[in-house]
Amino acid sequence: MSLSLAAAIPRTSGRWVCSLSATRQRLFHSAAITRAAAAPSQLQAKQDYSQYGKTFDKILIANRGEIACRVIRTAKKMGIKTVAIHSDADVNSLHVQLADEAVNVGPAPTSQSYLNIPNIIKAIKDTGAQAVHPGYGFLSENATFVKALDEVGVTFIGPSEDAMAAMGDKIQSKIIAKESKVNIIPGFNGVVRDIDHALEISREIGYPVMLKASAGGGGKGMRIAWNDDEVKEGYKIAKTESMASFGDDRLLIEKFIDNPRHIEIQIISDKHGNTLYLPERECSIQRRNQKVIEEAPSTHIDEATRKAMGEQAVMLAKHVKYSSAGTVEFLVDSARNFYFLEMNTRLQVEHPITEYITGMDLVEQMIRVAANQKLAPKQEDIKINGWAIESRVYAEDPEKYLPSIGRLSKYIEPTSTKGKNEVRCDSGIVEGSEISIYYDPMICKLCTHGDTREEAIENMKRALDSYVIKGVTHNIPLLREVVSHNRFGSGKYSTKFLAEEYPTGFKGHSPNATSLSQLASMAGLMHAKRELRNWAWGKGREALFNEDLQGNAPSNWELFVGVQGVEDKVPVKVHRTGRAANGEDEFESPLITNKFDNGEEVTLQYLDTLPLGFRVQHMGTKFDITINNPAQHALSKFMPIKEKASTTNMILSPMPGAVVSVDVKVGDVVAEGTAVATIEAMKMANVLRSVRAGVVKSVKVKAGDSVAGDELLIEFEDEAKDVKTEKK
Repeated sequence: MSLSLAAAIPRTSGRWVCSLSATRQRLFHSAAITRAAAAPSQLQAKQDYSQYGKTFDKILIANRGEIACRVIRTAKKMGIKTVAIHSDADVNSLHVQLADEAVNVGPAPTSQSYLNIPNIIKAIKDTGAQAVHPGYGFLSENATFVKALDEVGVTFIGPSEDAMAAMGDKIQSKIIAKESKVNIIPGFNGVVRDIDHALEISREIGYPVMLKASAGGGGKGMRIAWNDDEVKEGYKIAKTESMASFGDDRLLIEKFIDNPRHIEIQIISDKHGNTLYLPERECSIQRRNQKVIEEAPSTHIDEATRKAMGEQAVMLAKHVKYSSAGTVEFLVDSARNFYFLEMNTRLQVEHPITEYITGMDLVEQMIRVAANQKLAPKQEDIKINGWAIESRVYAEDPEKYLPSIGRLSKYIEPTSTKGKNEVRCDSGIVEGSEISIYYDPMICKLCTHGDTREEAIENMKRALDSYVIKGVTHNIPLLREVVSHNRFGSGKYSTKFLAEEYPTGFKGHSPNATSLSQLASMAGLMHAKRELRNWAWGKGREALFNEDLQGNAPSNWELFVGVQGVEDKVPVKVHRTGRAANGEDEFESPLITNKFDNGEEVTLQYLDTLPLGFRVQHMGTKFDITINNPAQHALSKFMPIKEKASTTNMILSPMPGAVVSVDVKVGDVVAEGTAVATIEAMKMANVLRSVRAGVVKSVKVKAGDSVAGDELLIEFEDEAKDVKTEKK
């Protein structure tokens, strides 16, 4: 079957991609997991692991999700047996299936499971694990945990207790950085006592300032304040998030460098005095101080700056006798002046892109160092091979910046198509997995590599377009839009990129003339293909051989394609030039790919069927497509448009979570923008504000309540004129 488009629309080749191979790959992957879990020793006995030297027989991974899976993969490569821990909620998780053994360490809340040191120590003793890899987050930077391991004679695959205590504490690390002659940001190098103390420090430093958790990172417990009021509000929220994420609510305050770039240096140190610095990672695409997209190396750093930053990072590591993988983070201004931000005494989330450009397995190096091996590479051996980009794929609504929970009803990860291993997916889920309210909503770290930055970006676009995720809302629309943005392509951006490019919030992709033309033409092809498929199915096998029937099959379509958000429908003509049915199996695939005459390849995802069309995903964003024939198009202008119901008189919970506080009561008069409640979900505190001035009619919840998404929290009286308000 061959379809062509009228000249008014760019023509495409009739090439359609079927997901059969991806499905077979998932089934094979699941079978491999089952075999590995059932008889790992039999598989490992056939391989020679002498190249890795003497390390450990068995390690326990004190983490979950994608990072637990990541560590397990390297451990298996090295011939090391693995033990997974899990909560009640994670009993069927992928990391549990991949490990050789698994131990339940408690209920779903992290404080009772993944942060429960006594239960984890018991799991270590029961399984005979010789070492523990902490991953990142949870107990990865907890010196008390390292001490507990030391007391039972178990090796921590990470830095020593002293080094972690020194550098893991953001306040102490700044003092040490200054002693090590590392450039530091002006700030208060002590613990903030209370709100009044926070105000005093902030005024002395000068606005803007950043309030940040002393005990952690990852954007948790961080707030920027531009005035006294924002310090008061940010102080409370930062302390709440810090305690929920790290069990420690101490805060520090430092000068916020406006328009900076966030660039970090990966180091690896052994216990014999050797330390290497690896090429930098750029982490400036951030949302609420949480990294969204990273790349390595950075477009902003030249060789001289790279060397200077690396040497300072090495000085800092040697000052505290650091051993293991670690990351020294810097803020860099437009003149390439750089300032110490913090040191993460663990494996970073974004470590895969460093592995891509150096060829070094950082988890392997951590295990070797923990086993007292010397680093084999020398500084002069570290080279940069190409370019790598990481997109953090989250279960969240990118327009509201709110997490999403649910079960993955369909899940197909992108794969390398060039035979160059250019796509890497670090995930801890499979189709059917559940994204829970209890944990970080990360789905996957999607990484791509290329010989050049341009190639890495194009590979990322292709990978995002072919990433199928159904069952939860995800942030692929935002990721796809960013990597396609001209400013990102130029490499000239800062940590303010998202705020500057989407000042009123991200609203999804808005089709331009080119993308609208491509979307409409492909929608026309999809419609024609489906009609031909339905025709062939209706005629049965006779349609394959009866030439008269073939001649009577539909061959021309004159269509008007409506695209959600676009006022005018796009006329599209489709013509069939080949056989209507050819005997080849026609699989229903969520991925449809076509190559246009200009050489550009475009992939759409078919999501759902609608009464007069279908829903697709184009450039990451969902679009409802309507398909009309000429008669339908002529009548469509008479169809009434249904107005959306107003929700301005109520506050709904934007996501499932727990009510931290309710800040209003019945009868209160509030101004537009007044904080009325705070909801905590996935360790993040979300302040809800009134969208208009009004009088509180009813309050449906109280602090401590669990709420569902879109649940009614607060109701206002019907709008009235002349309401006098004072914003809180």
